[in-house]
Amino acid sequence: MGRLTVRRPVLRLNADGSTRQRPDTLVAEEPLEIRVDGKPLTVTMRTPGHDVELAHGFLLTEGVIGSGADLSTARYCDSLDEQGRNTYNVLDVGLAPGVEPPDVSLERNFYTTSSCGVCGKASLDAVKLKTRYSPATDPLRLPRTVLLELPDRLRERQKVFGSTGGLHAAALFDATGELLVAREDVGRHNAVDKVLGRMLMDGRVPAAGTVLMVSGRASFELVQKAVMAGVPALAAVSAPSSLAVELAEEAGITLVGFLRGATGNVYTGAERIEL
Repeated sequence: MGRLTVRRPVLRLNADGSTRQRPDTLVAEEPLEIRVDGKPLTVTMRTPGHDVELAHGFLLTEGVIGSGADLSTARYCDSLDEQGRNTYNVLDVGLAPGVEPPDVSLERNFYTTSSCGVCGKASLDAVKLKTRYSPATDPLRLPRTVLLELPDRLRERQKVFGSTGGLHAAALFDATGELLVAREDVGRHNAVDKVLGRMLMDGRVPAAGTVLMVSGRASFELVQKAVMAGVPALAAVSAPSSLAVELAEEAGITLVGFLRGATGNVYTGAERIEL
């Protein structure tokens, strides 16, 4: 398997004008090609680890599958480096009998990068996918005190970030603030897919009564992923985009941004927050 971090020499520029050579720890970033029944579907730049979860989460949030039972197998294909070692950078998943294969036409381009999971989509309509679940009807009630604690609880789980400073994180909590699952990745959308993929594999999708906490901004794609997994609330330490707010309101998701310290902005679904 690939490494989570790598060590590289750097020239340190000090405040007093001096310099020194020292090693630095960097987060690893490698491509992962996801194939479905042997056919290439997407390539994403990710931090190695939890790749099967990533594939499950990606296929769920792109509307290819709706439950863990929709997949029959997941295995790495031979992808050799110059030394003849398997890079574990190609994962092939098999659909269960009767599951319709994904549409990979030009109008539905799945190519993603670590910075933007929506890039490459033909149009905004292409990412407004239909979900099997309805977050709008979820009876979640989230105490304000619990909500305000979530950023710190997420930060406690960012082990690799502590040594590299270069990873996004996502975690799913219940209404009491109990951590259900947390993951890190160089791509914010990958971190979310890994979290939701784990829930899917555990038979816990739709993820009713939960709140998804992310370390960065709340983009349209992250709200879409929450919708597809039946997550009723999404909170972020940074800003949401206008389209993220629009989709959250349309789907009935509680969306919180700038959640830091004792403050935060509730953009949609404020009725779920117990003040």
